[in-house]
Amino acid sequence: MRWNWNVLKRKKGILTALSFLLCFALFFNIASAMAGQRREVSGRILSWVDFKVTAQAMEDALAYDMASHDTEQPIHWIDLLALLGAKYGGEFKNRYRKADMDAFAARLQKGETAEDIVADNTYLKYFDYYSVAYESVLGGLVGEYSLQTEESAGGSPVFAPKYGLKAYSPIAEGWAYSHNADFGSAREFGFKRSHLGHDMFGSVGTPIVNVETCMVEVLGWNRYGGWRVGMRSLDGRRYYYYAHLRSGHPYAAGLEEGQMVYAGEVIGYMGMTGYSDSEDFNGMQRPHLHFGVQLIFDESSKNEIWVDPYELTKFLSRHRSSAVSVGNGDFKRKFTYYDSVE
Repeated sequence: MRWNWNVLKRKKGILTALSFLLCFALFFNIASAMAGQRREVSGRILSWVDFKVTAQAMEDALAYDMASHDTEQPIHWIDLLALLGAKYGGEFKNRYRKADMDAFAARLQKGETAEDIVADNTYLKYFDYYSVAYESVLGGLVGEYSLQTEESAGGSPVFAPKYGLKAYSPIAEGWAYSHNADFGSAREFGFKRSHLGHDMFGSVGTPIVNVETCMVEVLGWNRYGGWRVGMRSLDGRRYYYYAHLRSGHPYAAGLEEGQMVYAGEVIGYMGMTGYSDSEDFNGMQRPHLHFGVQLIFDESSKNEIWVDPYELTKFLSRHRSSAVSVGNGDFKRKFTYYDSVE
């Protein structure tokens, strides 16, 4: 057989062109997919959140938010924290200065937006990330709510509309506890792993309180957490984990999976259960609550984002729910709460 080299050259040229087009199309699709991923990330899907905002910074930001509420220039506390997060690279412990927050707040009070401030300062280029991250951790904790007062009219409860911190400490008012920064410390029962929560030490039977209005997602026995409760925030973003509850009587009466529970309601009682395959076994050395906060960005993702709640519990300690005994080792909240202005 004789080869026609001119034809082959033409075919080769065509194949080369086709190969180039195929490669270009493949590159374009990959680039488009990557761009889509970036849009998803900026659109509230993150793979990791390192929450290091201090309790003092949260206190100061909340004070600005509350003072400016119902004014012509309201200041959203998470905007302030996100601006500072961008300025500090997320490191608040040794870098936070109230003067920095005051400077950002002054610009917001003049009518500028957080985006205006970011546009003027290239070092704040990661503001969007911190805005999404901090909103995910703190988004449901401040707003309008109604709380029963001590007063009553004809035996009917009186409710006062309020604005401010509407989330509660996990430990009810009047019960002592101690704690320290322990997130990430080593754990070895079952297998070596990091401690993805925060331990709050107290006495057996201490009422454990729902931090924010949630749905009961799971409750029951776990060999690591003992008797535990998992609560999901109404926006679906936060999962609160309360573990090592009391043996024999771990939960508040009537608590069930699928139930909506208001912020400040008693959900269970501190204990020592867990670290055992035997149900209802006290495997812990000291009574304590293991309190964990997981962020959920994508239900299908296997990447678990647990954040350090130590500073958050310090911040929430300013707002503790009062609980009264109803007998048989049970407690309930003293004042009725509604998650809106009634």
